[in-house]
Amino acid sequence: MALDGPAERRDEVQVAMGNGNGVAPSQPSRPAGRPAATAAPYADRRLRLNPNAELKPQDYSDVRGEYAPAVYSALERHLPPSLLDADRDVKLHFMRDILARYWPQGERNKVQRHREYRQRILHLYKPLHEELYNMHPSVFFLPTFLEAVRSNTEESFRSIMTEPIPGVYSFAMLQPTFCEMLLEEVENFEKWVHAMKFKIMRPNTMNKYGAVLDDFGLEAMLNQFMEQFIAPISKVFYPEVGGGTLDSHHAFIVEYGKDRDLELGFHVDDSEVTLNVCLGKQFSGGELYFRGIRCENHVNSETQHEEMYDYTHIPGRAVLHRGRHRHGARATSSGLRINLLLWCRREMKKYQKDFPSWCGECQREKRERQSQCVKATKMAFLRGSGGATI
Repeated sequence: MALDGPAERRDEVQVAMGNGNGVAPSQPSRPAGRPAATAAPYADRRLRLNPNAELKPQDYSDVRGEYAPAVYSALERHLPPSLLDADRDVKLHFMRDILARYWPQGERNKVQRHREYRQRILHLYKPLHEELYNMHPSVFFLPTFLEAVRSNTEESFRSIMTEPIPGVYSFAMLQPTFCEMLLEEVENFEKWVHAMKFKIMRPNTMNKYGAVLDDFGLEAMLNQFMEQFIAPISKVFYPEVGGGTLDSHHAFIVEYGKDRDLELGFHVDDSEVTLNVCLGKQFSGGELYFRGIRCENHVNSETQHEEMYDYTHIPGRAVLHRGRHRHGARATSSGLRINLLLWCRREMKKYQKDFPSWCGECQREKRERQSQCVKATKMAFLRGSGGATI
C-alpha cells in the first residue's frame, strides 16, 4: 500500500539538544569571529561510543544552568575510563566543555527562554489537585498493572497485555479517578493561562491544542512515572532502541474534537518509546492507525499489508510503541477526546543506520538480498552440473 503523503516527524516545539533528538551534530560549530575556547582538562580524551551500562551516574539534580540534569547523567556513562573516579566538579567541567562545543548558541538561547517561561509559571500557578504532583501508585494505576510491574518479568507484562501487531502493546493502566483529576488540572491550567494572558506552549509542531505537562510542575512526577513504570516494560520489549536506559521525557496532553485538533497526519514521534493513554471524555472516531516501523532512510516507504492496524481508544487504557512506528490519528467525528502522551527518550543515543533490526523495510530488503543470494547460488550450481535436476 502506498502512503497518501510523506510521514512527518512530530517534534516538540522546544529544542532539547542538537537536532532535537538529543544527538549532537557530528562536527563542532563556532560562530564566525569567536575564538576557540581554552582547552579544558582531559579535553584530549575521547568519549566512549557506547554507554557504560554498569556505571551508576552521580546525582546532578542540584546543578543549574543551560542543561537538564538528565543530560549530565546520560553523558557521564560515555566518559573515558580515566575520568570515572574523578570528582563530580571535574566531570561537570569536562562535560560542559563538550556540550558547549557541540550545541549551537541559537538553540541554547531557545532552551534558556523556555526555561524562564517555565519558571515564571511554576512561581505563579496554583495547582488544583496537589496530589497529582507526587507519585501515588495505588491512586494512579490499576492493581493489575501494579502487580505486573512489581513482578517485573516478561510473563507478568504479557499477562495484562495484548499485542495486535508486533511491537504495539495495549493494556489497562490508569485509575478513572486519576484520569478525571488530570483532566481537571489541565482545564484549570488552560483557564489560568487565558486569564493571565500568557502564551501557552503547545506540545509539538503538529498539535495546535493541548498543553505540556512539564511546564506547570508535573515533570518530577512524570519522570518517576517513566523510570518506575514504563522503563521496566520497555527494557523487555524494546532493548534495540535503548528501552532499558531511558533517561528523559516529554509529557503532554492532546485534544481532539470540535474547535480542537480534528485529526493528526501520518508521522513518527521524537522518542525512543511512546506511551499513549486516553483520559476521556465522550467521543467517537479518533482511531490510531499504525503503518510499520521505519528508520530514517525508509520513513516514506510503502506499507505492507501485515503492518496495517487500527487501534480504538478506551479511557484508562494505554498503547505502547516505538517512536519510529509510523502512525496517525483519524478524525474525531463527535465529542471530545483527550490523551496523555509520554515520549520516553535517551538523551545520549546513536541509532544504527545500516539495516537496523527494528526497521520493517530494512528487514524486508535483507530478506530479499538473502533470497537473491540463494537463487544465485542455485543457478551457479545448476550451470556447474550441466543443468541436471537435483
